[in-house]
Amino acid sequence: MPIGYIITILIIGVCTFTALIRVTRFGILAFYLTMVINEIPHLAALLLVFSTVLALSEGDLHGLLGSVLLIVAGLEFVGLLELTRRATRARSVVASTAADHGVQISNDAAQSWIRPLVFPVPLRPGAVKRIGRLPYGDHPRQRLDVYRHRNGDLFGPILVYFHGGGYSSGSNRNEGRVLLHRLAVQGWTCISATYRLRPDAGFTDHLDDARAVLRWARDNSEIHGGDVTRIVMAGSSAGAHMTAMTALAPPSSAEAVPRIAAAVCLYPWIGRYFGRGEDESQPSTAPPIFIAHGDHDSWVPVEEARALYDHIRTGSPNTTWYVELPGAQHAFDALFSWRNAAIVAFLEPAAMPMN
Repeated sequence: MPIGYIITILIIGVCTFTALIRVTRFGILAFYLTMVINEIPHLAALLLVFSTVLALSEGDLHGLLGSVLLIVAGLEFVGLLELTRRATRARSVVASTAADHGVQISNDAAQSWIRPLVFPVPLRPGAVKRIGRLPYGDHPRQRLDVYRHRNGDLFGPILVYFHGGGYSSGSNRNEGRVLLHRLAVQGWTCISATYRLRPDAGFTDHLDDARAVLRWARDNSEIHGGDVTRIVMAGSSAGAHMTAMTALAPPSSAEAVPRIAAAVCLYPWIGRYFGRGEDESQPSTAPPIFIAHGDHDSWVPVEEARALYDHIRTGSPNTTWYVELPGAQHAFDALFSWRNAAIVAFLEPAAMPMN
């Protein structure tokens, strides 16, 4: 009995089937099962083909059991082709949203198609340097990384990014790396920060940390560069919640917080913060905001992202963009995938207008 082959197609099959359907229960489990295969299904298909060819060459797929396993593998391959189709559709969906606002996104085939196909690992380019673990406060979690082009003469806007993790976990070196690297290559000063976590920290602590990083970016621009009049705040999941709450907060001169020129919310967690009952947002003061979410997100239902979009665009004087990615799960920006590349293409300087 080909135990190794059976285990391989069992794992691929469970992950593929779960990714194909929209899961509304056991969402966290579904996320962990599908996060990787949903973004690189073509590599899973390649592994499936290789494993099948190997099993056939070793004579492991004879008889009734072998025929059943081949049929199962064939169905899985079809499922992986469908996941690949959904992933590659992201480009057209993002381009359509951009066109609706009179914007044309970057058409770099190497970044948009070839790189996700052959090497979806988000390694830092050689042209970008990272200055790590700089403190912006006294707490061990109040640390940030700065990404800049090695050519110090380049000058551009500032990106301040916050990671996800449900406010209770996470690292600033997991998600968002493709965006950080891509903008740094173009001369941006990119800052990726950690922040204090629950249960030791609460709502006001998280927002205080976000504002502290914004002030740090302004106060250290002479050292690390960046145009303090063009600061874009961004985040994933809980970091997107922090971004939205900061961008939608009523203005407060007492905080002396730099003005946000634009905000980016990737698969944002939208719910009221752990029992807080009031709506503390003020869309009338919002900067331009870009929201991207997956319609198969099992951690944060897509309906919540739609609600956030409707809430902001009805009250904001500035443009609000919303992109709903077909088949996308939570954390679609962890790899250099087709979806992530499409989002980054939209967020490049030429396509992300700022006030």
